Amino acid sequence: MFLTRSEYDRGVNTFSPEGRLFQVEYAIEAIKLGSTAIGISTSQGVVLAVEKRITSQLMEPTTIEKIVEVDKHIGCAVSGLIADSRTMIDRARIECQNHWFVYNENMTVESCAQAVSNLAIQFGDSDDDGAAMSRPFGVAILFAGIDEKGPQLYHMDPSGTFVQFDAKAIGSGSEGAQQSLQEVYHKSMTLEEATTSALTILKQVMEEKLNSSNVEVMTMTPDKLFHMFSKDQVEEALTRGLLVEHPVTLTVGQKA
Repeated sequence: MFLTRSEYDRGVNTFSPEGRLFQVEYAIEAIKLGSTAIGISTSQGVVLAVEKRITSQLMEPTTIEKIVEVDKHIGCAVSGLIADSRTMIDRARIECQNHWFVYNENMTVESCAQAVSNLAIQFGDSDDDGAAMSRPFGVAILFAGIDEKGPQLYHMDPSGTFVQFDAKAIGSGSEGAQQSLQEVYHKSMTLEEATTSALTILKQVMEEKLNSSNVEVMTMTPDKLFHMFSKDQVEEALTRGLLVEHPVTLTVGQKA
């Protein structure tokens, strides 16, 4: 006689009769409670735009970090449990530095994502010294970087699976945002168009009104590498997106 679902989901390494790991599925569901993050890869570079949830007027928005620099050529956006993300980001930074010291070259974006995924799947290890993980990490990560293959965007979920994407959305508004990305994305998209599209889609799925305090934007280009937008640059990008969304129509005889 099979055990009930509640008895199967207590063991992090126990498969259900249907072949499911409920703890991993629960961790993936936790991502859907996190803030929305959007990444778009173009031939000119990669852009990341992330929602910052300001739950109180007394909070300092600058202390909420959703986009972080892993190396000068790799940045990442996170959604889910931020405390878990810090452990994974630290691993990514260490792996990038070790690769530089040993091989005297920048680590590829794929190798960085794989190194972090190796940490993510360690919940399945059982050590006798008590160092085993008690649960999967409840965070999803978008890796944006530049290497010899050009601009790249990778997505990693709590199961440790990492996949390369042209455009990807994670977080609470990921379903609607991903559908919008499929409609607007094209291979010839410029970085400026990608930035405008990311902010426009983010505005559609966010509950709060979009402004320079509750959103973070980063671009990764071959010349500037990791570049975090300032508040003024975010406001400029938001204004540009508003003009694209609501173009001004001129009547006959009216000058622009």
